[in-house]
Amino acid sequence: MRLKVSSLSAVFNRDLRIEFGAERLSSYGGLELLSRFLRSMNLAARLREALRGTGAEGGDYGAARLALVVIGLLVVGARRLEHMRFVSHDPLFRRFCGLLRIPSERTVVNWLKTFTRRSLAALTALIHELVCDDIDFLGLRRLTIDLDGSVVRTGGQVAWAVRGYNPHHPKDPSYYPILAHVAETGQIVRLKNRPGNVVDSTGARAFLLDLVTALRARFGRSMPLDFRMDAAFFKEDILKLLPRLGCHFAIKVPFWKWLGLKDVVAAQKTWIPIRPGIDAFETRLPVKQWKLQLRVVVYRKRVHHDTAKNFQLDLFSPDNGTFEYSAVTTDKPLSLKALWDFAAGRGAQEKTFGELKGEFALDVIPTNHYGANSAWMQLSILAHNLIRSFQLRSAIAEPHAANTKRTYAYRLLSMKTLRFLLIARAARLARISGRQVLRFAANDSTRSLYERVARALAA
Repeated sequence: MRLKVSSLSAVFNRDLRIEFGAERLSSYGGLELLSRFLRSMNLAARLREALRGTGAEGGDYGAARLALVVIGLLVVGARRLEHMRFVSHDPLFRRFCGLLRIPSERTVVNWLKTFTRRSLAALTALIHELVCDDIDFLGLRRLTIDLDGSVVRTGGQVAWAVRGYNPHHPKDPSYYPILAHVAETGQIVRLKNRPGNVVDSTGARAFLLDLVTALRARFGRSMPLDFRMDAAFFKEDILKLLPRLGCHFAIKVPFWKWLGLKDVVAAQKTWIPIRPGIDAFETRLPVKQWKLQLRVVVYRKRVHHDTAKNFQLDLFSPDNGTFEYSAVTTDKPLSLKALWDFAAGRGAQEKTFGELKGEFALDVIPTNHYGANSAWMQLSILAHNLIRSFQLRSAIAEPHAANTKRTYAYRLLSMKTLRFLLIARAARLARISGRQVLRFAANDSTRSLYERVARALAA
């Protein structure tokens, strides 16, 4: 049936009058479904138990409720603690936090400043435990963990923030946390904050040892652990530690002169094509200084213009074109093509890092106190992991076909998309027949999604 053109438009000649009243309206109706999920996993009690006796119990409000305030802020899209005043009267936000009165910004800051090394360790252990619960739930039979650091710029008066190796803002003080990313779920299993004047591998051996020890305690030695790292982690202690722990690795190899890799590549006459424009060869590289002999695969990728990586081209004078060179050492029995894909899969963590900074405020520095800022980072990681877990357990995430890059095992929605589809939905709290009901505007797509998620959570 064809509609008349006149039925498609309307004329509005006056501005609407704006008023504010004591309406029981919420801008975040989807928090109810997330609250059901967090109650099903008993998160508040686990937070209280983890932080009991650590000095970060949270006073009258309690550590669990204050943590839920921060998590709720990040979930609805707030990036700073002062944004609490804009959601403090939202009934669904209060219900999510389990509070009748939302604390002030100063109260949350004072709580964050009570975090010490002991309480941070307790929160880190809880985050690790929750990720392991998801691994158990999904029945994963192996784990691929990507290690990397990420720069977080700070102000000039922030404790432990110093000028470091930030290529884009070299004069700005910063932190440089190291993160362990589980490729299959897209979650961060561990984060440790560090001053900005360190390199990626600083403290990596102890970080790796603690991480593997905790994973072995949970899953035993039968769970294969594969680690992927960039060239900053090409260190003697790491290359010797991982095999001793029974872990496999793929680490990029730098073209340091003393390694002798340049001479090996220059003498290579036969290259094996693995993909269009990409060739490779394999060699055994003795590292006499470390008493190691490594399996190294060297790749060259044909390029048609100068790139930021062309500093490596000074090492060679190829007469058959212009190439970018890279090398990977591994103890995994992978073919040249499979190793290229496996090493390239490490780039998926950059998407997770981008979401952590853009949607979960990992790059926000709320105070000038090191312990408080480190606690904020841990809560940012916790909020991100909970959202991933919520998708994995509520029928939102769909299984992803296995691939040689070993990236996400499930198709996960970005936080921006999930916030639009599920969280930021206007709703009214009404009392009908003596019972509180959350009412949404009629929309078939929203109704279908909410009912599907509610059924999955109930199951």
